Amino acid sequence: MNIEGKNPVKEALDSNIAISKICISKTAHDMQSIVDIARKKNIRVDFVDKAYLDRISESKRHQGVIALSKDFEYCSLDDILEYAKSKGEKLFLIILDGIEDPHNLGSIIRVAECVGAHGIVIPSRRSVGVNATVLRTSAGAVNHMRIASVVNINDTIRALKDDFVNVYCADMNGDCLYDSHLKEDTAIVIGSEGFGVKQLTAKLCTGVLSIPQFGKVNSLNASVACGIICYEVARQRLK
Repeated sequence: MNIEGKNPVKEALDSNIAISKICISKTAHDMQSIVDIARKKNIRVDFVDKAYLDRISESKRHQGVIALSKDFEYCSLDDILEYAKSKGEKLFLIILDGIEDPHNLGSIIRVAECVGAHGIVIPSRRSVGVNATVLRTSAGAVNHMRIASVVNINDTIRALKDDFVNVYCADMNGDCLYDSHLKEDTAIVIGSEGFGVKQLTAKLCTGVLSIPQFGKVNSLNASVACGIICYEVARQRLK
């Protein structure tokens, strides 16, 4: 997996992502800090023609530097649960039901990290995984967020409920978000961009939350909706 651009590469160097080497354009400027950190960590640095970076770049916005790393390593759901317990905090988990746009996933990861969510769960099939676009869009937040990839979202919800976690999904026809109680162990399910939360998945949830809307457009982007709900969780827990 390629990590492209100055800031994403710097974030990757500061994290525990395994980087095999870094390719820097011979004509690029302001790369000395990246070179210094890479050499301290014994990471190979190659100075290459810009045409080579253009050829291997997935985003076509590499800014003169690409780090080659191993594929993203997902954690398990138990890892996330144990992390929340180790901090002595009530669980705050985000479950994504079929997000397909990497920009949405990156934005959600960024929001989740900002509000202190303990982790994110994504399905292993029929959804986007962590790729170069997600890394870039998350602005480095993916390096600090626990993400679990599971075979079946519904089974995950059942397991969480058995562990006394309240699982709420976001939908237009739910109870008002601002009347909810989100201070206990909580998981929030965000549906796909086109279809929302699947019907069976919604039925499995403890409840359904709706964001009040006052305009003529009756839906919100998945990452925007997630951000609004996440900050309501954070607001309630600050009290």
